[in-house]
Amino acid sequence: MKCNTRKAKLPPSAMSAASAPFAVTPQPPARSPWKIAMRRLRRHKLALVGLAVLVILYLTALFADFIAPYRYDSEDRQRPYLSPDKIRFLDEKGFSWQPFVFQRTSKLHLGERIEKIDTSKRFYIRFFVKGEPYKFLGLIRSRVHLFGTDAPSGIHLLGSDWNGRDIFSRVCHGARVSLSVGLIGVFISFTLGMIIGGVSGYFGGITDTILMRLVELLMSFPSFFLLLSLTAALPRDLTSIQRYLLIVVILSFLSWPGLARVIRGMVLSLKEEEYALAARAVGAGSFKIITKHILPNTFSYAIVAATLRIPGYIISESALSLLGLGINEPQPSWGNMLSQAMSPGNLSQYPWIIVPGFFIFFAIMAFNLLGDGLRDAFDPKGLTSSGKA
Repeated sequence: MKCNTRKAKLPPSAMSAASAPFAVTPQPPARSPWKIAMRRLRRHKLALVGLAVLVILYLTALFADFIAPYRYDSEDRQRPYLSPDKIRFLDEKGFSWQPFVFQRTSKLHLGERIEKIDTSKRFYIRFFVKGEPYKFLGLIRSRVHLFGTDAPSGIHLLGSDWNGRDIFSRVCHGARVSLSVGLIGVFISFTLGMIIGGVSGYFGGITDTILMRLVELLMSFPSFFLLLSLTAALPRDLTSIQRYLLIVVILSFLSWPGLARVIRGMVLSLKEEEYALAARAVGAGSFKIITKHILPNTFSYAIVAATLRIPGYIISESALSLLGLGINEPQPSWGNMLSQAMSPGNLSQYPWIIVPGFFIFFAIMAFNLLGDGLRDAFDPKGLTSSGKA
């Protein structure tokens, strides 16, 4: 007898229901801690504002020759302490779609500023105009500036100083000094601090004792007074570039001990982690273990600390230049431009000379906002391999 048996076909819904207990739910790919940190940083609105401000400031410093209408040392003795220009679209002749300014001159008489305005002719503001020659990015000769006016009028968006030099142009050029001091100084001090702190924490013993006693010796001196003493000891015949580099070196020399102590404490715990013990077990050298396995795990702290310490370098350089111990005239920095504002009389009569102080404030606030955002983004409690941040 033949027995005809047919397999019952289950509907798709029944099949999926039957196999549901055994189905494997696909998991999203795990994110690296770096991607999690960047994702959290993008959610920090104030940090993004600070980053945007810093990008604008550093681009201005990089392309200062093109953006500034004049050189930093260009003088016009017929325009001392000229007030900021008023950009106009309307005058007695009617309305103009193209902005313009009037020609102005000024002179100082018995301590008073006398300013004259000639309203008989408009001087239109034009973009990509030819002006004073310069080397674009230090390489390409050019005479094209972002904006300007025809001679004999000039344009002074932020006014002029006592020598008739355009403050806006000097602020753009001065940003190169004031903003680069922090970056170069932090790079030098953090390189020293991480290497010395890493070696001290990893080897311990007599090496740790000697290096930490040196660190404590340097930290025992009042940093600002030591900075003043070292800077005042510099020769007076140095060029602006030489003086700038020596100031950066002095600032870096005074800043690395604190970082070295923190890195040493981190390395003391990191060298007992499994990956460090495994590298040591397979015969990896001490230098390789420190540079490839231990110090990279301190980078999250180093990035945050560096961002928060850059404002200290900017303030230190500004203070030195304000006291006449920093960058020498006519080379501008935001600090030495503020030296004219130290006189209450000048500040009350010519309030626009304090403009560089606002740029110092904006730069420091931007770095602090970005540093706070990075600190929250790299918080170890929020960095999980599951990607939940």
